[in-house]
Amino acid sequence: MASKNDTISKTFTVIILLCLVCSIIVSGAAVGLKDRQEANAALAKQQNILRTAGVDLGGRAADSVFAERVRLLTFNRETSEISEFDSLFDLEEALAQSSAKDGGERASAAGVRGLRRDIPVYVIRGDNGDSIDAYVIDIRGAGLWGMMYAFLAIDPDGQTIRGINFYDHSETPGLGGEIQNPRWRSNFEGKDAVDSDGQVAIRVRKSAGDNEVDALSGATITSDGVDRTLQFWLSQEAYGAFLARVREEGTI
Repeated sequence: MASKNDTISKTFTVIILLCLVCSIIVSGAAVGLKDRQEANAALAKQQNILRTAGVDLGGRAADSVFAERVRLLTFNRETSEISEFDSLFDLEEALAQSSAKDGGERASAAGVRGLRRDIPVYVIRGDNGDSIDAYVIDIRGAGLWGMMYAFLAIDPDGQTIRGINFYDHSETPGLGGEIQNPRWRSNFEGKDAVDSDGQVAIRVRKSAGDNEVDALSGATITSDGVDRTLQFWLSQEAYGAFLARVREEGTI
């Protein structure tokens, strides 16, 4: 007859073996699905960029339209150098290797840490492939509960806002989460991102005036976060210098 200790020992052995087998299965699944997860993430990014610029897919796959309509650039905030890339993968590899450091007071106020020297720009071509339809820039900033990630589309004039799309955030549904509401986002359309002198012109405030957007009701911290995010990313410390170059040169 087996002793009580023998029974307990066997039980623990079985449990350990089961845990080991499950760990191997989970790890194998994670590795096997990595390529698919990365492909899905890239597709979602392409869709969000095109959506922000108001590109009509016309029933076509987003990746095909993206390949035809989007030029991939990085802008060096320190040297104003522009580099072009053949694929989204190559662009993101370059960004990952770009050095990062604190971005100054405006960046800190917006909750941006580890700002990279190179920042991405997505140039949306017109239907004919020659003209420029919009420039999409990648922005982020702190809200109430975490970082808010968005794309901001600027018209070819380097000044007028085409659209804004908060594609990832953790704000409170029905309050700060309204940053995703198309009706609120539409308030940015047609307003000046910067003025003729290159100073940030767009603001998010209560009782908004000219070239301002009404803050979200009951979501003061989120609204202030959006305002600080725009104040930084449209400044000369970030995309402001790129937009100034667009206005001076006409197209990039």
